[in-house]
Amino acid sequence: MKRTLLLNPPSFQDFDGGAGSRYQATREVTSFWYPTWLCYPAGLIPESRVVDAPPENLTVAQVASLASDFELAVLFTSSASFRHDLKTVSHLKEKNPQLLVGLVGPQVSILAQESLSAGPQVDFVARREFDYAVAEIAQGHPWQEIQGVSYRQGDAIHHNPDRPYLEELDALPMVTEIYHRDLKMENYQIPYLRYPYVSFYTGRGCPGHCVYCLWPQTFTGRRYRVRSVANVVAEVRRSLELFPQAAEIFFDDDTFTANGERARTLGREFRGLNKNFLWSTTARVTTSYETLKAMKEGGLRLLVVGFETGDPQVLKNIRKGATLDLGRRLVKWCRELGIQVHGTFMVGLPGETLASLEASMRFACELDPDTIQVSLATPYPGTEFYDFCRERGYLQDEARVHGRTGYQQCVVDYPGLSAAEIFAAVPKFYRRFYFRPSYMGRAALVMLRDSGERRRLLKEGRQFLSFMFRRRQCPEVEVEAGDSCR
Repeated sequence: MKRTLLLNPPSFQDFDGGAGSRYQATREVTSFWYPTWLCYPAGLIPESRVVDAPPENLTVAQVASLASDFELAVLFTSSASFRHDLKTVSHLKEKNPQLLVGLVGPQVSILAQESLSAGPQVDFVARREFDYAVAEIAQGHPWQEIQGVSYRQGDAIHHNPDRPYLEELDALPMVTEIYHRDLKMENYQIPYLRYPYVSFYTGRGCPGHCVYCLWPQTFTGRRYRVRSVANVVAEVRRSLELFPQAAEIFFDDDTFTANGERARTLGREFRGLNKNFLWSTTARVTTSYETLKAMKEGGLRLLVVGFETGDPQVLKNIRKGATLDLGRRLVKWCRELGIQVHGTFMVGLPGETLASLEASMRFACELDPDTIQVSLATPYPGTEFYDFCRERGYLQDEARVHGRTGYQQCVVDYPGLSAAEIFAAVPKFYRRFYFRPSYMGRAALVMLRDSGERRRLLKEGRQFLSFMFRRRQCPEVEVEAGDSCR
């Protein structure tokens, strides 16, 4: 068995784009997800170590100094960080020329040939779900026999057949054991989650057909495969033992409520756990009242819900399978049950116009969730959104993040709606929502009642204002008078 380094590599300062993040960018407020994907193969390889460089503030030089301790290194890469990651591979190999290095993640799953051609220093890539492919490489299996691997042999690049999606998810190790072994939970924070938190998956894949969503289209598939209820409850119990300081657990499935009956069963099972156990997760606006109620009774605190837009036609264009009225109904039910809602929205989706942007801002204010997140719609290779933009000439360039800060850039330019206008809609959206007197009054009451929330909100407020000041669109695109990329 090869001594194996599972690495979430250094990149931009505070860049959250690694093995647990769906959107590869530096955030408005400091955010770090656990490198969950790397922790599965780590649990299958006894002589392994997970190193998560961004939250540890490790430099490339510091990471490279580890190379001599290992025989195999596997780096999780993304479209945004790919060039940075190739440089990290070069530094690792300078320190240990015998080191075998592979890349994993959606970027190399879709662009295996292109990625290996661009990075001759890379020995292989493991496509899609890579848990067992990486473990088999560490075990010394012949590469030509390992499903889901593309590899270099001399001057030729070979692509083995795809590995079928994993069905027996209960057979995988508990990632929380690896978190406890290799990571420091205090390094991980998400603005809408209580600190410190723990997160893991109870299933993989998503039955939705949203044209923009990265993971189901490139990595995990459009079918929701789940762990057994007993297996999930067992990891919750173990997490509470390993991390008694955890304020909550987040179940980071693409859509936890895709299987309503299972969600209700988990809610009922959670009632028998520690009475102080709180959890949060993801949901669609189609979630039933019965499911919401069962989850709330089992300790549910907050739902992350993708509303995306306030324009009915844009909702149809992205094949969200939702309506504005369903969104209104879900928020109403959550308010009645005492469930907090973090609403996510996107700007720049197919069919976007100045009028639809305005409709989205009005809709967010009407819904009035507890918090929101506004993202630039980003066309990643392998998604239908990317093909749509490329085929119609809407793709402005491939620089999805700012080259120095890692902040999201707008790369789509529609007839009648420029990339600069879409980019400028993000701060406008945030101001419209958060600077309302009703919201500010509600936030003030929360801060008066809870000193912990007061510290958190003030800290995040300072970070957010700093983000709004530093955020720039590159190449030099005039967003507002006087703005330029420096």
